[in-house]
Amino acid sequence: MDSAPRRWSLVDAGAAAAVVLAAAGVIWSPKLSGAVARATGGLEPVTVLVDVRGVPVADSASLIEGARESGKVSIVIRNQPHGTVSVQSVLPLQRKISAVFADGKVVSAPDPNQEQFGSLDARFVLKGEGRKGAGGVVFGNQTLKIGAPVELEGRDFRVTGSVTGLSIGQG
Repeated sequence: MDSAPRRWSLVDAGAAAAVVLAAAGVIWSPKLSGAVARATGGLEPVTVLVDVRGVPVADSASLIEGARESGKVSIVIRNQPHGTVSVQSVLPLQRKISAVFADGKVVSAPDPNQEQFGSLDARFVLKGEGRKGAGGVVFGNQTLKIGAPVELEGRDFRVTGSVTGLSIGQG
């Protein structure tokens, strides 16, 4: 038998590097880190307010009611699917128009065109799980901040809105 020490070839080094990268991918995978955060109590309830403005729709009242009844929507943050979150409420928003008179007086009134031209203006109050990160609230492995665009998808609709409010914890 030959007792010469084993020499490492380029193929052996490549295989070792592949094993190390695969192990690192498993350890730092978003789903696994989310599961670890959930198991260690790192996730807290997060309330996200998403305002949807000016989406053309024939019957906004039935769309709002459908979203309320389903109780959940799928959410996409920066083109990355997050999953499903519960809908706490959907509040219709009233657009206002303002007029400035010659004497400097400003008068605001509800926009009469909102009913006639059928558009959706609503605030979705969503509840999910997240954690406080260095750059904001981490929700669905994405850092979420006020102003971030999100997509909401229900059974009968897919709308784009902006995050207008975030709170972490029971509040």
